[in-house]
Amino acid sequence: MVQTPPPPSITPRQMNLLRIVTAMAWSDGELAQEEVDVMLDRFSGLFATEATQQQQLRQELRDYMMQNIPLEELTAKLQTQEERELVLRLGYEVICSSARTPDEDNINDEEAAAYQKLVDLLGLSPETAQRVIAEAEEILNTDENLIDSLTRQLQQFMQ
Repeated sequence: MVQTPPPPSITPRQMNLLRIVTAMAWSDGELAQEEVDVMLDRFSGLFATEATQQQQLRQELRDYMMQNIPLEELTAKLQTQEERELVLRLGYEVICSSARTPDEDNINDEEAAAYQKLVDLLGLSPETAQRVIAEAEEILNTDENLIDSLTRQLQQFMQ
């Protein structure tokens, strides 16, 4: 009798972080299929080691990414100050990553509103939010692309 492998080891806490970052990516009403594919590849590789687990996790993550869960519900599940600052930094990086058109600012009105809502929901002080933005700007000014940065920061956080 062949046993099926155990489910990938992604915790509800890790999934919640990914959902918040994804919600920020959706804040302008657009999420490019290429971005989704790259995120799924990286995150499934981060959370699972075997190819079958990675494929299963990739599908689970895709399903989760397509759900539109209110930020209020997601942020209420964050447990630590470190988690709040991480999602704020990653959310900022995501909304800064691209413009929908060449004439548009990197952060459009919808994204700016979503970011401010996230700051408010997280209950962070203006000073903390400014520090987190400065940290994100530093990261954005490196040669590392967005997906590499998200993967690296999530990996560091989970260690």
